[in-house]
Amino acid sequence: MGVREQINPGKIPLHIAVIMDGNGRWAKQKGKLRVFGHQSAVKAVRDTTEGAAEIGVKYLTLYAFSTENWSRPKQEVDALMELLVHTISKERPTLNKNNIKLLAIGNLESLPKKCYRELMEAIEDTSKNTRMTLILALSYSSKWEITEAVKAIAEKVKIGEIRIDEIDEQLISDNLNTKGMPDPELMIRTSGEYRISNYLLWQLAYAEFYFTEKLWPDFRREDLYEAILDYQKRERRFGMVSEQLAK
Repeated sequence: MGVREQINPGKIPLHIAVIMDGNGRWAKQKGKLRVFGHQSAVKAVRDTTEGAAEIGVKYLTLYAFSTENWSRPKQEVDALMELLVHTISKERPTLNKNNIKLLAIGNLESLPKKCYRELMEAIEDTSKNTRMTLILALSYSSKWEITEAVKAIAEKVKIGEIRIDEIDEQLISDNLNTKGMPDPELMIRTSGEYRISNYLLWQLAYAEFYFTEKLWPDFRREDLYEAILDYQKRERRFGMVSEQLAK
């Protein structure tokens, strides 16, 4: 029996978040420049996205570019931005064919104009799709996101729109980039690193973490299914004890 056949279709995580790590190391192992790893990672994105949609995942968030990535060598950043523009443009028909909506979170206005324009056009072009939502985290940092949410809430208090005692978890969630989306239930990180790198710190509070040694360019839908199967074997207690869940 294959991995997919072992998965319980009634316990598919609604939202999966992925840290796509290992492109540079993958390229180095092959004696290539880092940008070759980024180019080769497109196939992993496509296969994972299609695999997630096929199995019933409703939200898939991919950590594509962090605010910290801007400090990488200019040549690599420029190549990444060019690749992003090309990929978004090329993949729009595939997203529509698979009925997948595209969204993005992060400081999007910091993206190069051409990249921002392609991204907005793709978001608009796929806006009516309903099978799954693919979210790209671009120029994203969770500390930045939470800081912006705090500023927005403080401004509302300042102008009298809300009172301090009305600030709760839901209000904070409603001021994050992910407003209206369910929190991820499963977070996957490739390349054998065991950290979350400033990614969805608020939203991952109760997520299950899955780490794999596989480098991102080699990741495929079968690896996604392995992660989901592992997730389904875990007991999610949310602070309760097992006996409470059994009632």
